[in-house]
Amino acid sequence: VVTRDDVEESLKAVFQFVKDKEQLLQDLRSQIEETKKKIAEKQRERDYWLEYKNVGSKIHAERISSLEKDIADVKYELERTEEYYREALKVVREENQKLFDSHMKLLSEEALKNAVGYLDRDCRREIEEHEWLKEEVKIYRKEESDLKASVQLLEEENTSLVAKLIDIKLQHLRV
Repeated sequence: VVTRDDVEESLKAVFQFVKDKEQLLQDLRSQIEETKKKIAEKQRERDYWLEYKNVGSKIHAERISSLEKDIADVKYELERTEEYYREALKVVREENQKLFDSHMKLLSEEALKNAVGYLDRDCRREIEEHEWLKEEVKIYRKEESDLKASVQLLEEENTSLVAKLIDIKLQHLRV
């Protein structure tokens, strides 16, 4: 004997079962939609990378090789410029040394003439002249040290100017 309560309970169980299945079906549909979206996104990403592989990577490879060639050219120009300025600095130093030597020679000749002139005039004052010569030597040594200092300053200035020229040349090469 089946009672009304049994039928209602059975209908409630069937209704709950159908409701659970519909909820499960709805969940599965939403998962399917999400999966379709993910698949579409991955497909777009795959298409992008295939496009890059076929076209974009070649363009970038050409740019990279062009930039590497430019870098090699700049390095070569830098080496040439460096060598040029190194030689120019060497020539300037040699010129400065020649000028310094000739100036020192002239100063020593002048000092010798002055010393001989004083000795010839007054032989009795030989001791005083000796003291005078010592003072002249001190003066000329001071002038020599001043000249060496000025030559050093000139060399440093030339070096800084050469460095600036190299920097400017590098900036022009980068442009």
